[in-house]
Amino acid sequence: MNRFVRFGLVLTVLFPLALSAQNNKIAHDMAAAVAASTDGSVPVIIQYKNDPSILEETLLTVTHNGRLRHRMHLVHAHAATMFAADIVALANEDAVQYISVDHAVTAEQSVTVTPGVVLTGANYTVEPINAPQVWAQGYNGTGVGIALIDSGVNPVDDLTTANGWNYRIVYAQNFVPATASTTSAGAIATAIAGALGLDQYGHGTHVAGLIAGNGSDSNNKNDYRTFYGSAPNANIIDLRVLDQNGNGTDSQVIAAIERAIALKDKYNIRVINLSLGRPVWESYTVDPLCQAVEQAWKAGIVVVVAAGNAGRDQNLNAEGYGTIEAPGNDPYVITVGAMNTMQTPGLGDDVIATYSSKGPSFVDQIAKPDIVAPGNLVTSLKFPGDPLAVNNPTFETLLGFYQSNGNGNKNSQNYFPLSGTSMAAGVASGAVADLIQAQPSLTPDQVKAYLMRNADRSYFPQTSSVTDQTTGITYNANYDAFTVGAGYLDINAALTDVQAGTVVPAGTAMSPVATFNPANNSVVLVTDQTALWGATALWGAGNIYGQNAFVGGQTALWGATALWGANDPNGFTALWGATALWGAGTPDAATALWGASETSGQTALWGAGSNSGQTALWGATALWGATALWGASSTYPF
Repeated sequence: MNRFVRFGLVLTVLFPLALSAQNNKIAHDMAAAVAASTDGSVPVIIQYKNDPSILEETLLTVTHNGRLRHRMHLVHAHAATMFAADIVALANEDAVQYISVDHAVTAEQSVTVTPGVVLTGANYTVEPINAPQVWAQGYNGTGVGIALIDSGVNPVDDLTTANGWNYRIVYAQNFVPATASTTSAGAIATAIAGALGLDQYGHGTHVAGLIAGNGSDSNNKNDYRTFYGSAPNANIIDLRVLDQNGNGTDSQVIAAIERAIALKDKYNIRVINLSLGRPVWESYTVDPLCQAVEQAWKAGIVVVVAAGNAGRDQNLNAEGYGTIEAPGNDPYVITVGAMNTMQTPGLGDDVIATYSSKGPSFVDQIAKPDIVAPGNLVTSLKFPGDPLAVNNPTFETLLGFYQSNGNGNKNSQNYFPLSGTSMAAGVASGAVADLIQAQPSLTPDQVKAYLMRNADRSYFPQTSSVTDQTTGITYNANYDAFTVGAGYLDINAALTDVQAGTVVPAGTAMSPVATFNPANNSVVLVTDQTALWGATALWGAGNIYGQNAFVGGQTALWGATALWGANDPNGFTALWGATALWGAGTPDAATALWGASETSGQTALWGAGSNSGQTALWGATALWGATALWGASSTYPF
């Protein structure tokens, strides 16, 4: 019998036992990944204690039968394909630090339009964040490189230079492996497009426009409105990791991040935009994708990440808490949630998009998102044959939304709207480029600190809600730190603070950790010892998140009579109560996440102790199904 098949047959008996013995070095979801495999093999990422040498490569490929796919020096790792028993054996090697599944990542845009939602105009992106005031001072991203790690970018008019002679896509590279097994003309064309980093899905080009579009195709004599990106003269470094379906892998994203760091000086790459994500499967301290974004951050590149589009998911609690996606769960990066601008440029009527993922993060309980920005049904770039536009014909930007030539009911050939935290991240990345052009000496931590300290939280309502017209379900949002972070991005306020010479204290700008205190039913934000928050009153957590989010001026969030207390059992008690996300009376998630106190493991989150795994949240029969936590039905355009 083929050993590939044989190991698959014995998996349900052997692998959970071996996993239990090696759970400190093998990811908890490995058993589910092997169970979901058709032949018992799993794509994995092996992190080593030091950068792997030829000896570790030999151990992987010869001793333990792994098929090496990528070398990832950035995180001291190999990406490989392995059998279950070989994974267990490799974990016993002293040089091995941790073995994760090489997870799938996807674009963070909504591809659903609920019937009855009618746009009478285009939503706004740059006006709510006060970008035009920054441009008026001459800061429009000029000279700043933004690495867009996405589905590729197609050259369109709005990504040209001011004179229209050259494109501001200054570099392109493809990290999606070729899959075509034929030499047909179509396959060759697809391969060439991939090699050039061209967009075969539509997502990357749309995000590129929100970052750096200069409005060329909406700045003519009949146009009364121009669709600008937030850094309309920045350069784009196109690193393609998502295929024609918007799918990629951790290892592809890590390879692209490594390339961005290598190209940093050549193209002045100061920002990485990651409008993609996946569920949080493990602590950010061992997650290779999170470790990669941290390396970029420490190399001097601001990493901007979409929060995720799972805020309507009610599997954990009725209000969508705990749904932040990786790598947005990493405390270093700037994680961005999505606002709906309600087709007006002012903030007064803006509301949080109910699909926007909420914190605290799974496993580590990191307070996320960090800020919010426009992202709902926002207009940006499309190209001829754009798959997202073709496959979603109800996504329309009518000519009447920006032209006065009598063709108002016709659909634009250059622009269309998309929703998602992907879009919000793009808006934020461009704003970061403007700030860096104005003050090139800023470090990533300083950029994050200035953005969070100057975020606008002056007008937010206490709550808002949206009723889905198809299902009749009403989704509620509380405007707390786990929903809107420090507040609404205001790039002009941040620039003004920088220009005023306000000194950022030394330290990191790591997002704080939320911890439950069962003695008084309160949630405390705990900052890292090396973080700048709390160094002075000016930069204290209360000043960043707002005193109205605190109880008695202390760092306790939402006590017994506050928003998340006894008055809101759907929120507070769902996360930290008796049936809590984090387990009864313990903030460390030990009993709730992994079912450590369960004899069968059948009620555990990952079902690791269950032979069938069918009752687990991500059981083998519903790994990505419509009813799973991260299923296909979890994104909506509100």
